[in-house]
Amino acid sequence: MVRFSDGQKPVRTAGEPQRTCIGCRRRDSQADLLRLVVSAADGASAVVVDEGRRLPGRGAWLHPDPDCMALAVKRRAFGRAFRANVDSRAVESYFHAQSTSNLKAGQKTDGNPMSAKR
Repeated sequence: MVRFSDGQKPVRTAGEPQRTCIGCRRRDSQADLLRLVVSAADGASAVVVDEGRRLPGRGAWLHPDPDCMALAVKRRAFGRAFRANVDSRAVESYFHAQSTSNLKAGQKTDGNPMSAKR
């Protein structure tokens, strides 16, 4: 596959699929992104993380980075990506659970999800 970079020079990419993050809008390999899908439960549509990448339906892609998540929420990217009004709280709680599970016992945070202060 050939694509053009900003300088209009051809850049060869490997055969791996490329996807665009709905938060930062950067293209990256599919393996480096989280797949998100809409799950309809109790009449409400909620966005969930598709860890197995096998759930049916329209998918959207997001870097596993809290900054990209914050950008996606700020830009209201979930509604545009899924072409519907959706609730993104499940994805936000997924990121919160990931950040708290990365802390070691006895550590406290300073409010920044990317750092841990003792």
